[in-house]
Amino acid sequence: MSLPPRNAPTRVEHLVVGAGFAGLCTAIKLQEDGETDFLVVEKADDVGGTWRDNTYPGAACDVPSQLYSFSFAPNPDWTTSFSQQPEIQAYLQRVAREAGVLDRFAFGTRLEDAHWDDDAHEWVTVLSGAVAGEVRSRTLVLGAGALSEPKLPDIDGLDGFGGEIFHSARWDHSADLAGKRVAVIGTGASAIQIVPELQRTVGHLDVYQRTAPWIIPRADRRYSSLERAALRSVPGLQRAYRTGIYLARESYVPAFTVQPKIAWPAKQLALANIRRGIEDPALRARVTPTFELGCKRVLISNTYYPALAADNAELVTDGIAKVTADAVVTTDGTERPVDAIVVATGFHTTDLPIAAQVTGRTGRTIAEVWDERGMSAYKGATVPGFPNLFFVVGPNTGLGHSSMVFVIESQVAYLRAAVRAMREERYAAVEPTESATDRWNDRLQKRMSRTVWSTGGCSSWYQDKHGRNTTLWPRATFTMRAQLASFDEAAYTCTPTPTRTPTREDVTA
Repeated sequence: MSLPPRNAPTRVEHLVVGAGFAGLCTAIKLQEDGETDFLVVEKADDVGGTWRDNTYPGAACDVPSQLYSFSFAPNPDWTTSFSQQPEIQAYLQRVAREAGVLDRFAFGTRLEDAHWDDDAHEWVTVLSGAVAGEVRSRTLVLGAGALSEPKLPDIDGLDGFGGEIFHSARWDHSADLAGKRVAVIGTGASAIQIVPELQRTVGHLDVYQRTAPWIIPRADRRYSSLERAALRSVPGLQRAYRTGIYLARESYVPAFTVQPKIAWPAKQLALANIRRGIEDPALRARVTPTFELGCKRVLISNTYYPALAADNAELVTDGIAKVTADAVVTTDGTERPVDAIVVATGFHTTDLPIAAQVTGRTGRTIAEVWDERGMSAYKGATVPGFPNLFFVVGPNTGLGHSSMVFVIESQVAYLRAAVRAMREERYAAVEPTESATDRWNDRLQKRMSRTVWSTGGCSSWYQDKHGRNTTLWPRATFTMRAQLASFDEAAYTCTPTPTRTPTREDVTA
């Protein structure tokens, strides 16, 4: 039973948007610091973010479980080394419940608009849904994430398709695809998990590939009950697991950022994965990438290639010309009848929808600023013209090799340091300077120009419309953590809290 809408609080110290890993981490750490006056708003009905929304068949993480979890909330009970979606979602629900923060979460609540009040030094946010109204806050924390808003392809006739059609991140579990003719558009991280699951149950499967990805084997295994018991009871064992996985993942960085040839062993593993899964030389050639490993996201699967090679599957590499009421038509004129279409074409990563809803000190939205200059922030966290605004998982904080949870904890540490500085120094507002932000991003893009993401011979969702990679971090993650360990006031314009002039009532009291 849905509850009637209730009024938003008039004011909170901190307003946090999003209840995934980022929003949950922010809430828990603010509470630890005694910053208990916060509200987390979430448009959906539960915590989880990506892991609440992506419930497609085969959904699982491509980072090992021991690392893809909060360092302050270890989970000795992961059942496999690479966890599946339901287990990650259950983990986040448990962490939220045990942390005792859910009383300050407003689910079913959307941010409609936020603007900076320069006189009051506050954010004024309009909320709708379960909690509605205007709320003022000292800080505004955007933890909605880059993989939250599905992106549909611009294909003629797609909206006129007469069968079942849905995005991978909005899976329609009421759709019975068994025995049907199904098309999957896209061959990214979600698609390579979906395709093997569908291939086993549908009548015929067409997979539309624009660019072949590099796919290495998935070294997954189940943890034995004895191993899980040891992780629960042996001091330091789980931390040792986590540290070992972290260091192994960081060893990938030189291949991405220094010299792509270092990735030769991984490339051979990926080529062997193709040979093992596909016998047909022609099909092998069509799934072999033409760019350097790492230029696009490296995927992991043991089942994708065998699924493509199955009798009831066809890999289509011709471009899609249009979609009719009951078919997909490619540029060579071939018309392939389908009953259902699964769109696995990613998310709005460099054009975040929430950026159009946040207006800063100069009267411009973040989207307007970024449309002109490209998506950028100081240390991936703050933006000139938007005082007291903090991103968690902001521009150039994504990874091609390791756990985003590590990044989230690092960015939340920076937010906490900023809030402490504001308390201790009595700052009403902190805003990064244009010069500090430009220096940060100029150095970052200079380093980015030498990475495989720039020189590897591909284009990807990592780049914005200006051609810059505004998504990934081009160094080791421990360097990011070091950069975010303390709040660097010298890079900010810090506005003191105004001293109130005593009134007659104060004097005579």
